[in-house]
Amino acid sequence: MYIRKCERRAIYRALFENGVLVAFKDHHPKRMHRELKWVPNLHVIKIMQSLLSRKLVTEIYSWNWYYWTLTNDGIIYLRTYLHISDHLLPSTLISRVRVVPIVVPKDGGFPDPRSADDRGIFRRLGPKEGSSHKRDNVGPGTDNLEFRGGFGRMA
Repeated sequence: MYIRKCERRAIYRALFENGVLVAFKDHHPKRMHRELKWVPNLHVIKIMQSLLSRKLVTEIYSWNWYYWTLTNDGIIYLRTYLHISDHLLPSTLISRVRVVPIVVPKDGGFPDPRSADDRGIFRRLGPKEGSSHKRDNVGPGTDNLEFRGGFGRMA
């Protein structure tokens, strides 16, 4: 299949910038790719199949969508093809510092959301009248056990 060089470079550049590329499984030659508006979706799929056969990308297919991610060899190949310097990386490999806000209450401490009454509901400290405690009557209930036979036996 003939793919123009400007289309190939656009696909490679989008793949290198993001580190991933997504395409809908649509092999109609007139349908355009969703991110690369002027490149046919079929060209994107075929170029990515070529990179996959050379093990420069990995592919995941799910629910009629192709997901391709660059491998380390793919990054090196695209750097040489696109003439990109070594200090640039795909955006999936750039680690970002997450800013977590520190929450400090105005009065200096957090109130305890549970009270002693709430804990008493779940922790039964003593048996109530008319009910058995957890530790009472555990097992068959009597100390003298007797074997009456098993399945299919007559005693």
